[in-house]
Amino acid sequence: MMRIQELLLAATLGLASLGAQAQAQAPAAAAAAEYRLGAGDVVRVVVYQNPDLTLETRVSETGVISYPLLGSVRIGGLGVSAAEKLIADGLKSGNFVKSPQVTLILLQVKGNQASVLGQVNRPGRYPIETTDMRLTDLLANAGGVATTGGDILVLSGTRAGKPYRLEVDLPSVFGPNTDAGRANDVLIQNGDVLWVDRAPLVYIYGEVQRPGPMRLERGMTVMQALAAGGGLNQRGTERGIRVHRKAADGKVQVVQPGMDDSLKDGDVVYVKESLF
Repeated sequence: MMRIQELLLAATLGLASLGAQAQAQAPAAAAAAEYRLGAGDVVRVVVYQNPDLTLETRVSETGVISYPLLGSVRIGGLGVSAAEKLIADGLKSGNFVKSPQVTLILLQVKGNQASVLGQVNRPGRYPIETTDMRLTDLLANAGGVATTGGDILVLSGTRAGKPYRLEVDLPSVFGPNTDAGRANDVLIQNGDVLWVDRAPLVYIYGEVQRPGPMRLERGMTVMQALAAGGGLNQRGTERGIRVHRKAADGKVQVVQPGMDDSLKDGDVVYVKESLF
């Protein structure tokens, strides 16, 4: 009986220890993901029971605000909680407020932004509200890839003071290899630009039901493209199919493809009329 009680006591103490560790790690994780104030951000500073110290201001280009009694206070690059502590420590050390309780409210995010351009539903500049914002988060803010957009995304910016460019295959981010997907879903930094190119196209004309441009799906064959175009009409013939393809030197080549041959971006598929 005593052995069972000892085991129960040990389990209880172990759970308490785990709970304490989780509580200790939670603030650290929150701090890591906290937004860092930047130039252009608009903030409101409130000191409890000291309305005269309420201030609404914009962070200067040098990361500084001018605060009553303290003068210039550099909060650029700090998290909100760190900025609150900095102001509170200044008020306390200067004997202006005995036990200041400072609250900093972020009214407008202007300092840390990234742009999304190209074939998305809502192109524009978006605030980086947390330091753990990833490529997919930024893309979601822009409404996702438009129907005219492709799968390849290009992220450009600077890292460690050097130009940075990364091509990301969007489907791979959500593929079965979670490690590779996580590696491609990179963290977004201030000034990054995400570009979404148009989807690759092929063009079908001649004796088909629905001639015109169509999206080139991955690995799409000649047969699949013809099927997407409604198939051949009564005058069309498979023996009369030709593909006009632009080579690397810019010249157009005419090839007679097999029905299972893959198409490339910009290919023009022409279906001739049957002579019989």
